[in-house]
Amino acid sequence: MRPRPTLRLRLTLLNGVLLVSAGAILVLLAWLLVRNALRSTDELLPGSTVVLADGRSVDAAQWQRELVDAASRVMLVEGLAALLVVGVLGVAGAYAVVGRALRPLHQVTATARRLGEATLDQRIGYSGADDEVAELAKTFDDMLDRLGASFEAQKRFVANASHELRTPLAVMRTEIDVTLSDDDADTAEYRRMATVVRDASERANGLVDALLILARSEAQAGRPLGRRTECDLAEGTANALSAMRREVERIGLRVQTSLEYAPVVGDPGLLDRLAGNLVENAIRYNHLHGRLWVRTGSDGRTSWLVVGNTGFEVDQADVPGLFEPFRRGGRERTGARGSGLGLSIVRAVCDAHRGTVKAVAQPGGGLEVTVTLPAADATPAPQADR
Repeated sequence: MRPRPTLRLRLTLLNGVLLVSAGAILVLLAWLLVRNALRSTDELLPGSTVVLADGRSVDAAQWQRELVDAASRVMLVEGLAALLVVGVLGVAGAYAVVGRALRPLHQVTATARRLGEATLDQRIGYSGADDEVAELAKTFDDMLDRLGASFEAQKRFVANASHELRTPLAVMRTEIDVTLSDDDADTAEYRRMATVVRDASERANGLVDALLILARSEAQAGRPLGRRTECDLAEGTANALSAMRREVERIGLRVQTSLEYAPVVGDPGLLDRLAGNLVENAIRYNHLHGRLWVRTGSDGRTSWLVVGNTGFEVDQADVPGLFEPFRRGGRERTGARGSGLGLSIVRAVCDAHRGTVKAVAQPGGGLEVTVTLPAADATPAPQADR
C-alpha cells in the first residue's frame, strides 16, 4: 500500500525539491565558473609550451584541455556528492521541522476524534508560537466553546420543554381518569372535565406554537430573512394592544401610549409576534390597577419599541436570564402564567432582524424592554447565502 500523501509528506517533498534544485543550480554555476577560469592559455601564442614540475615540456593548449577536464570531473563528482548529502540532511530536517510545526494539527485531529456529547469540555490549549497554527488552535477552541454552550442550552431547552408539555398532559389524564372512575359522575361533572381538558390542551397548543415561532426566529438569525416587507412597529403594537383590550380592562391597567411612525423592513409575522409578546408579557406579569406604557419611534437610522410595566420586583442581575427559554422572572416553570418563551422569542426575532433588545428592572417592581431595529431606509441589503 502506497503511503498516504499527508500534508507533512507533501511539505517535506516540496522542501526537498526546492533544496536539491537550488543545490544543482549552484553546482552548475560553480562548474561553469571553473571551466571559464581555467581558459587563460587562450591568450598564448600557438606552439607555446608549459614546463611541468617533473621537467616535462608539454603543449600549453593540450595541458589546458587536460586540466579543465580533470577539474570539471572533480567538481562534478564532489559537487554531486555534496548535493546528495545536503539533500538527504535537508529532507530529514524538513520532515522533523514540519512534523513539529504540524503537531498542533494532530492535536486538533485527536481532540476532534475524542469529541462527543460527554467530552465537549476538552480543549487543545496550544501554547506555542503566535502563528497561523496557534490561530487555528484558538479558533477550534472557540468553536468548541460555542458548541458546548449550544449543547447545554439545547439540553436545558429539551428538559424544560418536556416538563412544560408534561404538565398539561398530566392534568388532562388526571381529570379524565378521576371522572371516568366516578360511577356517580353526572353531566355537569363531565362538562367540568371537558372544560379542564380544553384549557390544558389550549395551553399545550400555545406552548407548541411558541416553540415553533422560537425555532423559526432562531433559524433566521445570521441569515437573510425569507420575507422582507416594510412594516410599521407602531401599527403592529396598536394591534397587539387592541387584542389584549379585554385583559387590560379586567385587571384595570392604566395604559399610556405614544405610537409614532417606526418603519422597519423584515418578516411581518415575526415582527407582529415580537410586539405581541412584549405587550402580553407586560400585561400578564402586571398587577391589579397597575400601569403599562408603550412607545414607538424612529430617528431615520433606527426604529424602536419600548414596552414597560409595573409588577413584582425583578433583580437587575436576573434580567439577562429572562431572555432564556422558560424563565419567568423568578417564577420557574410550574405555577406561572404563560409558557416562559415570550422574551426568548423577542430576542430571537431581534437577532434575525439584526437588532438589539435590552431590559431594565424598574424601581418598585416591573420591567421596561427596549427593542431597537434598523429603520426601513437604513436597513442593510440582505447578504447572499454562501
